[in-house]
Amino acid sequence: MLRALVLGLLLANAAYFAWGQGLLAAYGWAPARQAEPERLAQQIRPEAMQLIQPRTAPPVDKPPVHAARTAAITEEPPSDTQCLQVGVFTEQQARALRPRLQGGLPEGSWSFDSSGDSVRWIIYMGKYISKEAMNRKRLMLKQLDLAFEPPVSPVLNPGLSLGSFASKAEAEKALDQMNERGLRSARVTLERPELPSLWLKVPAADAAMRTWLDALKPQLAGKALQACA
Repeated sequence: MLRALVLGLLLANAAYFAWGQGLLAAYGWAPARQAEPERLAQQIRPEAMQLIQPRTAPPVDKPPVHAARTAAITEEPPSDTQCLQVGVFTEQQARALRPRLQGGLPEGSWSFDSSGDSVRWIIYMGKYISKEAMNRKRLMLKQLDLAFEPPVSPVLNPGLSLGSFASKAEAEKALDQMNERGLRSARVTLERPELPSLWLKVPAADAAMRTWLDALKPQLAGKALQACA
């Protein structure tokens, strides 16, 4: 019995070996074919195939952010410009010069800057020949509830000022209102005339602007260009 079992195992092993090696293919007994030789036969020069990596654009060098900011901060106006001024002019002289300046200099490159006191008109009472006469006027003004003070100009003293105004029209309007309240013998007078108080200033005059201003000297009333203070 044991001999028969051993003999059967030997025969089974021999049959499996023959089947695995394809020795029984002629009898229709063979393992399934895993290779595909017909596909390999259709390949054309498989040894020429190469793996190509995709190209990437070279990095673009960018300036550091702090460098760009530093360049913006350190940017300065041209060094060939100069601040120039000429004066002083009255408002009337400035009005006559403005059209010439507008036609010869860039817009916004010049201005008239005030440097003094402007004209002043007052409602005036006086001069009084005695202190008693002025005291009577003071008492009358207090009864009308009108404020007063001595004039600033010594030429108008002794006298009384009932208010100062930038124009004669404003002073006359105020006087009419005071007259309606019973004021008498007051008048509008010029306490301080128009004084030269305007400077022509060119903050950043380049060479071309300086040349043009030099040519304008006949219209500058003999005033010379000078560096800004």
